[in-house]
Amino acid sequence: QLQIVESGGGLVQPGGSLRLSCAASGFTLDAYTIGWFRQAPGKEREGVSCISRSGGNTNYADSVKGRFTISRDNAKNTVYLQMNSLKPEDTAVYYCAASPRSWTESAGMRQMRYTRWGQGTQVTVSS
Repeated sequence: QLQIVESGGGLVQPGGSLRLSCAASGFTLDAYTIGWFRQAPGKEREGVSCISRSGGNTNYADSVKGRFTISRDNAKNTVYLQMNSLKPEDTAVYYCAASPRSWTESAGMRQMRYTRWGQGTQVTVSS
């Protein structure tokens, strides 16, 4: 069964850190551009960050630049999102998704180009 599973979410205080993981089963992530997206209550899902197949290219939403870092370990078939200096406005369900398209086509994080999605992991930033 082809599946993406996110983990690492939880409750953290403002200013704290979390590391999310995105693991795949049934297929290898290194054939895909991987993106992290999030959806806050009452808001549309938005792109947070993405990384190219080799890991050599990354892109970030302006709201997380300088605080979040995306990386991948293709040997472990896993992509990570390190989130530092978390703010209450980062509270959302975070989703990992895979795009079979090229980096150029996927870097803008248009959701329609990401064809495989995980179920999401909740991140809550609150004191």
